[in-house]
Amino acid sequence: MSVENATTHRPHRMRRTLVLATTVVLASSLATACGQEDGSGGTSPGADRTSTPSTGGTTGGTDGGTTTPGQGGTTAPTAPTAPTSPGTANGPTTTPKPTAPHQVRTSVYFLHGEQVSPAPRMVTAPTTAAGALRALLAGPSRYESRYGRTTAIPSGTTLRSVVVRRHVATIDLSGRYDDGGGSLSMQARLAQVVFTATRFPSIEKVRFELDGKPVTSFGGEGIVLNHPVGRADFEDLAPQILVESPLIGDTVRAPLRVWGSANTFEATFKLKITDAAGRTAADVYVTATSGTGTRGTFDVTIPYRATRSGTGLLTAYWNSLEDGHAVVEDTVPLTVQR
Repeated sequence: MSVENATTHRPHRMRRTLVLATTVVLASSLATACGQEDGSGGTSPGADRTSTPSTGGTTGGTDGGTTTPGQGGTTAPTAPTAPTSPGTANGPTTTPKPTAPHQVRTSVYFLHGEQVSPAPRMVTAPTTAAGALRALLAGPSRYESRYGRTTAIPSGTTLRSVVVRRHVATIDLSGRYDDGGGSLSMQARLAQVVFTATRFPSIEKVRFELDGKPVTSFGGEGIVLNHPVGRADFEDLAPQILVESPLIGDTVRAPLRVWGSANTFEATFKLKITDAAGRTAADVYVTATSGTGTRGTFDVTIPYRATRSGTGLLTAYWNSLEDGHAVVEDTVPLTVQR
């Protein structure tokens, strides 16, 4: 080839070379740009998430979908799935277990000597008042009888209904309720029902019915019941110190919370805890909110030190003004823990 021809064709080869080089650069730039958008080559400036390099040009979305390359990281929706029945997501369908009835702890009132004394019972909500009254009519347990708890309510008495309206419970009992007994027995059985019902805050007084008929005069002594009656109507049948908690048979630990009501001289009295060894674990003065003819309330926490765990006793008493001897008003057998 002549020098002229060589010179003439060199620009054509150079232009071809330049065109090829430009094409390669542009292709590389486009590949880089596409890699930044679909998450396979890093994140674009200003992005607030980091993408994981994909295989085959896709990445898994957080909701199980796929990210399509070249669409700015948009998550494509996944195919709809069949609805899942409750309880079948991780296994076969299971039948929900029935909810256990809600149990409430309350007290029923038996007699200790000639005065009312509470004993613990568990009843099922929401018919708690009716449950407590049925438990009362069933009488004291063997354990309670062993510690002198009795009842004046005739055996075989049944509860017909309880209706509470405006804090007054109308209690309908079977006719067996007023059978036999003298004046003290009649007063006592009325007091047992009244104290048991009014243990619930929603009940303040009681109206009696027998076999569906309102009672205006009760028993052969003609006790007047032509109006609702409450605890104050049976003050003579309540001990001067009535311990409402703890209750007979409870297991207790130090410090022991004791609450109830009292009607003592100048509202003062004493509480003593005796441990299983027969030793005094605590003996403290207590002051109620009122006294000397007016029943007040008390709520105290007593630290004690027992030498041995086992059967113990809580004694509520006051000291005689004449000679200082202890006048015991109530005793509550307990299991005292060290």
